[in-house]
Amino acid sequence: MSVALRTQLFLFLISVSLRMGLARYIEDNEASDGLYSLLSLAQKRESEDFIFRRPLRCLDMLATDGLFTFVASKPQLACAAFIIAEPSEVISLELSDVSIDCSAGDFIKIFDGWVLKGEKFPSNQDHPLPLYERYTDYCSSTAPGATSRSSQNVAMIFFRIHSPASGFTLAVKKLYNPFPCNIMSQSPEGSFTMVMPHLRKNCSFSIIYPVEIRLTELSLGQAKSNELSPQRLAWSGCSGSGDYVELLGGNGVDTSKMFPVADLCFSLSGLAQMKIGCDNSVVRLVSSGNYINRVSFQYRLLEHNELPKARENSLENFCTVE
Repeated sequence: MSVALRTQLFLFLISVSLRMGLARYIEDNEASDGLYSLLSLAQKRESEDFIFRRPLRCLDMLATDGLFTFVASKPQLACAAFIIAEPSEVISLELSDVSIDCSAGDFIKIFDGWVLKGEKFPSNQDHPLPLYERYTDYCSSTAPGATSRSSQNVAMIFFRIHSPASGFTLAVKKLYNPFPCNIMSQSPEGSFTMVMPHLRKNCSFSIIYPVEIRLTELSLGQAKSNELSPQRLAWSGCSGSGDYVELLGGNGVDTSKMFPVADLCFSLSGLAQMKIGCDNSVVRLVSSGNYINRVSFQYRLLEHNELPKARENSLENFCTVE
């Protein structure tokens, strides 16, 4: 992922995080301010069914439930909105009040995942649906509107509109997901547990930052260990086992194109901890469906002095690992 693209995308993520932090701060203060909180809520909400609304931009990032309306002021030929939820949520999207001319080349398409620089997250290998089923095309739909539900905590919408005053409204609603799979992290630090209960499925946790990853628990098949050995972290051919965890690093979002840093497929002793100096760092859980697999981990952003120095334009030099 280029610096320019990553900067463009994460300017949105930073602004979203700031807004989310402010929202939590307001909620915490409202909860402790008694009567004042009730008055504040009464002023900003006419009922408990308050729906957040705002205009949708041609290039946008959405992280809250609500109604987002786009109205073209001029021809907009290459627009996209990235939607992200919490790791334990999926996203429901619905189009309404659509006024576009499909016969003139206008379109609105919803995608189950993200597309960045031609790479898709989740990858075709890890997503449960074939690629053509991940697109919902408004112009090809026979229904008056279009609806879609993501398989993970990210989704996006592409649209092209030629005529001024044309547009649509997008309804975003986040839903609880009891078994999160294929997650894009909103934060460069935190912790998470992926569980795969008797399903033949691959799940990735993607962190678009250079980070240190520390595995704190691993349970694969009948083998379980809370202590992992750093001596056994070299690539050792676990793919044949059917149940394993791998750490990946790379410059894009497609896990099938990323550099394999390490894999783990059996009980070990010690502590597993690794620094991945890449634009994207991934923990990937591969399951055969024969067992209940579980991996817990923590991650933190690398300090500036921990980042690798790129000497050449190559993946291995750029993505230095320790």
